[in-house]
This record gives sequence, C-alpha cells and structure tokens, in this order.
Amino acid sequence: MAYLTDRKRATGQGSAREGTHHFWSMTKSSVALLILVPLFVFTFGPILGAPYEEVVAYYSRPIPALIAILALTVSLLHFKGGAQVLIEDYVHGLARKITIIAVTALTYALIAAAILAIVGLAV
Repeated sequence: MAYLTDRKRATGQGSAREGTHHFWSMTKSSVALLILVPLFVFTFGPILGAPYEEVVAYYSRPIPALIAILALTVSLLHFKGGAQVLIEDYVHGLARKITIIAVTALTYALIAAAILAIVGLAV
C-alpha cells in the first residue's frame, strides 16, 4: 500500500480500475465451483451409462437439473474470466479485442446450449 498515491488509496482502484473486479469474480466462481462440482459429480454419477428413458426421467426432477445447469453455467463463466485474463496478458492490439469477443461469444453460446439441452431433457 505504500506505493499508492493518496487518490488511488482513497478510491481503492488500481491503474486499470478493473483488477479488483476480475479477482473477486474469479474468487466467487471458484468458491461456487468448490460446492457445485462435487454436487454435480454425485448427481451425474448414478445416471452415467443409464438408458435414455432413465436419464430423461432423472433430469425431469428439479434438483439434478438445477445442479447441472448451475455447475455448467458457473464453470463456463469461470472459464471466460480466466481466458480473458490470459488473453489480456499475452495478446496485443486488435487481436486482443477480437479474441476476447470470440471467447465471450463462445462461452455464452455454450451456456445457452447447455441450458437448452438440460431443459430439453427435463421437459
């Protein structure tokens, strides 16, 4: 803290004004994944290798479907945050902007596909 100016210390922001936001979003998603990944494994494990009719009946129940949707959504958003930090560190110029847009679009497309697939099984 000794290297910060009085103004930066008062506002609580670094030079880029976004580092704290990225850190906290990644920390929150990491904690959420600590809970969601074991839940997903324990709910997905019993149905692994079952016939299609049993899988549809299993994911028609709200708890397994909700756990699967939350686990996939949070993990993909965590991926997006990590990939964005990686791109910001190693890609420069216009390629940085294009790559971040592409990763963001891919992430949200995968989230939509995952939700549609699970809801399609549940309905």
